[in-house]
Amino acid sequence: MNLSRSLDVPAFLTNRQVHLRPVVLDDCGELAAAYVRNAEHLSPWEPRREQSFFSVPGQEKAIRSKLEQYAAGGEVPWMLLRSGMIVGTMTLSGIVRGPFLSANLGYWVDSAHAGKGLAKAAVGAVLDMAGGELGLHRVQAATLVHNSASQAVLMRCGFERIGLAPSYLKIDGKWQDHVLYQRILH
Repeated sequence: MNLSRSLDVPAFLTNRQVHLRPVVLDDCGELAAAYVRNAEHLSPWEPRREQSFFSVPGQEKAIRSKLEQYAAGGEVPWMLLRSGMIVGTMTLSGIVRGPFLSANLGYWVDSAHAGKGLAKAAVGAVLDMAGGELGLHRVQAATLVHNSASQAVLMRCGFERIGLAPSYLKIDGKWQDHVLYQRILH
């Protein structure tokens, strides 16, 4: 697999404001800059990161891992772009085939672009692809209990709350409860 080329999932526009396309290895520099720009904004919502994560080599390593997961059928990673600039990521991970046909959705949006409908547009487009080209039946998402903005995006995209998972993920250095959501696609 040539890791510098686009993936085999289609690239598409979600609306006039945002473009969603598969990640490529050449994204490492701009993605590192996006993470540096958003480090404070993302820190309450993500795992603690080693300083190397915010570097070009750190992002090259992360993208290579994502592309390997994609090649194995376990993940589909996208870049969220606005005016040609990376303003977030969107990932379907933990893809399970067979009778489950399910995946987990994760995403983030640049602080300068939050609250402008980009996440809703991108989540909607990913759900269309998940149920169409990827043939999935279900997509799950989890948010921190106090992440009302992300919960609102999920609800506007047709997700339903299915429960609470105590100590679900280690976010910002501590195990935190998450609200679980799902969207049945068929």
